[in-house]
Amino acid sequence: MNTRSLLARGAAGLTGGLLLLGVASTAAAAEPEIGTDDVDVTVDIAPLSGGGALAMSVAGTSSALAENGSTGVIRQFTGTLPTVTVTDTRDPADIPADAGWYVLGTATDFVSSDGLSTIGAENLGWAPNLIDGGNSGLVAEGDVVDTAIDGGPDGVGLVDQELLAITGDSAGIAGEGSWTADAALTLKTPTTVDAGDYSSTITLSLFE
Repeated sequence: MNTRSLLARGAAGLTGGLLLLGVASTAAAAEPEIGTDDVDVTVDIAPLSGGGALAMSVAGTSSALAENGSTGVIRQFTGTLPTVTVTDTRDPADIPADAGWYVLGTATDFVSSDGLSTIGAENLGWAPNLIDGGNSGLVAEGDVVDTAIDGGPDGVGLVDQELLAITGDSAGIAGEGSWTADAALTLKTPTTVDAGDYSSTITLSLFE
């Protein structure tokens, strides 16, 4: 039998199957339902051996700053970074003894909605706050980062990657499971700043 004959037979068989299915469905729809019952399906999925992961999540995608504490020479706007959660579901035995994780944040310049005005990221500072650092005491919050107007020694704005939270012992604290932190945000500008709606993006990154 040649290839063309095999293909022809295969096509005919498929067509016949579809026709039979259509007839069966029509017949079933025409019959009255006698009864019905439910079947519960359950499954027990065991944890993967040697699995787990180090991960980060953020409880929100935006933070609105509101004017608060302005003076005759400085306008100040404050808000709060959404809560950042770091989770570690790895087996401590699988984590290198010298491993430690940390979360960094950096901001882009504020740009007005019309694209005509910019406030540099150096004008945005933060004060990290460890909400839940676990019971070990081995997780710490980052230092306060001052704005360019403050001119403090611990950094000038969120221009570079600044520390939100850190641990030097991933294996030692992995059993705690998760840790949370946020930060008080402060934007300071001169009183001569152009009025308008501005937006910036803070990028948070988890490293180990």
